[in-house]
Amino acid sequence: MKILANPVVLRAVIVFVCATFAFVLGLFFMRALKRSIAEEGDFSSDPTPSLETLPLHLYNTVIQQLKQQKHELQVQSQAEQHRARISDNFSQAVLSNLSCGVLVFGTNGLVKTANPAAKAILGFASTTGMGAEDIFRGAVISSARRVVADAACPDQSCEDAVSFADEVSAVLREDSKRREFEGEYETPAGEKRFIAITVSRVAAEDGSLLGVACLLNDLSELERIRRQQQLHGEISAEMALQLRTSLTTISGYAQQLANSRDPELAMQLASDIAHEAAQLDHSIGGFLTARRAAQKAAAGSSVD
Repeated sequence: MKILANPVVLRAVIVFVCATFAFVLGLFFMRALKRSIAEEGDFSSDPTPSLETLPLHLYNTVIQQLKQQKHELQVQSQAEQHRARISDNFSQAVLSNLSCGVLVFGTNGLVKTANPAAKAILGFASTTGMGAEDIFRGAVISSARRVVADAACPDQSCEDAVSFADEVSAVLREDSKRREFEGEYETPAGEKRFIAITVSRVAAEDGSLLGVACLLNDLSELERIRRQQQLHGEISAEMALQLRTSLTTISGYAQQLANSRDPELAMQLASDIAHEAAQLDHSIGGFLTARRAAQKAAAGSSVD
């Protein structure tokens, strides 16, 4: 204690204690700093993109995604094109095998497509690029054979005689829905035919007009049969009138013959009766022969 009472010794002890405490404290901070540096070294060992490599990494990722999307779009486009080719081939096969003609006009009034039946009916080797006036060339609709599916004709019939081309133009230009008509048509080779045509609008999904489709049917044979039947009806009516007149005449001669006492008059009346009967037989025979010939011709055409 006497030693500690000495101020010099006491000051030395205090300095020693403070130095020891400072050394221990510095040692503690050194260990803490070493541990912190070790932890930072562990974090820095993880691979992280630098500022230079980060844009290139993103660019490669975007390029890969774009290539994948391009491949998917190409596959989808090829599938759509394949379906479109199948649909187009199917449509062409159907049109080519139809017995009726199909003629399609574009919005410019020119033919876009025509199936073989339409070319055969109209007598053209090719109709592409032709207008309705060039194809039908003034063919006029037969009276009472026109039907208009339009609000302009609520009774569904119009009596005005118009040309085929006018009807196509009416549907194409006047926003008419559908027209049906029949009439005589002459091919470029001069062959006359009787055809029926239905003209309809071809609209897109949004309602806009894409063109006009004409459905053609050759009714020449049916029209010939109809006219023959009409002619036979007229001949039959004329024949019936002639038969009735002949029978009335024969009846009058017979009545005169029954009441006559003059031999010469009786001979004359008998001769007149025989002559009238011969004419009647000739007329009926000719009518029956012509009828049988017409029936044979109709049967032969139906077989063909």
